[in-house]
Amino acid sequence: MNARSNRAEVRNPVLLLPAVQALRRLDPEARVALQRLLLEIRDEARLKAGKSWRTRKPPVAAYWAACAVYAGHIARSIGPAPRRR
Repeated sequence: MNARSNRAEVRNPVLLLPAVQALRRLDPEARVALQRLLLEIRDEARLKAGKSWRTRKPPVAAYWAACAVYAGHIARSIGPAPRRR
């Protein structure tokens, strides 16, 4: 099995989008507020995906799962840098 890359842009491809740089230029308070909203969207989308899987609606579940992933990637791309262990 191949090891996963440690490069940030491989783990979070949203970082390669030019618009992310514009989001990073927002003032810190706006970025924190946006990050919180995106994380809420991520959590709500995960719940919807889970419900859709349980009710046997795979296409809808896949849609909500993808929404959750993108919201999480964007939230992490504009938030403070993760602390290294």
